[in-house]
Amino acid sequence: MIVRIFVAVFLTWCASAMAVAAESELYRTKVTVTGQREANRMIGFAACLEDVLIKASGAQKLSGDRRLAAYKSNAKSLVRAFSYRDQFSGKPIRDEQGTRDRPYDLTVEFEESKIDDILKTLGLKPWLSHRPRLAVFVEMEQGARNYLVTSDGTQSDLQRDALLAAADKRGMDIVLPSTAMLAKSNITGAELRTAPFPALAPIAAEQGGEVVLVGRLVWDDQALGWATLWQMDWRGRTHRWQIRGVTFDEAFRRGIGSAAQILSGNGDPVARSQSAEGNKRH
Repeated sequence: MIVRIFVAVFLTWCASAMAVAAESELYRTKVTVTGQREANRMIGFAACLEDVLIKASGAQKLSGDRRLAAYKSNAKSLVRAFSYRDQFSGKPIRDEQGTRDRPYDLTVEFEESKIDDILKTLGLKPWLSHRPRLAVFVEMEQGARNYLVTSDGTQSDLQRDALLAAADKRGMDIVLPSTAMLAKSNITGAELRTAPFPALAPIAAEQGGEVVLVGRLVWDDQALGWATLWQMDWRGRTHRWQIRGVTFDEAFRRGIGSAAQILSGNGDPVARSQSAEGNKRH
């Protein structure tokens, strides 16, 4: 009897500890900065603050919100802890590159109560309830190249990593189909465009996915970016949204972030267009 009581208490403690750990992850994020100078760190804090507000609330609509400017300028006062990881750790410093110029991952953890207070001021609240795991099906089309992003295919290595990074940044858990699973189900890009969501549900469930998210990215030579269409069924409604002229990294962040916005009850995504600026990652 004592052993059973001990086991029950231990399991309860473990579940509670895991819930607290998962919740604290919502208030932590990272960004790439150059060097460890304070000026760059302040820029990193500001970028991380926006990401954490989106991550904690599920409200992708906060991206670029002008109301965040005042909070960003004072982001340092909201930080509980931060740390650096040298992306070139173990590699020698090149002659033309000093330590100030090396890229670092800056991980920032914010004070939960302060983030919650900002969200309240913005008319939002933390999304602390269960977050459904997304089964993500993405088709990429660039000229003659057409393929689906999979969990194991080498052709979509960059896109797979970008999707996983986008999910982490937005506080979501995702699963991707394997090459064998797609072959078994006869799912191709053309099939994906016409397949009803009920047909994808068994594939999603087999991977542990709870909600199906479908995306199609087509490279636009004129815009020098990707034109993206996303679709998701949730509670009897089909939601569609799009964005044009962005890198696939940004398309994935907005796709998964917008899905989170719907699932968290923060409203429908707004179709956005963005001019292609700077270097594009293809």
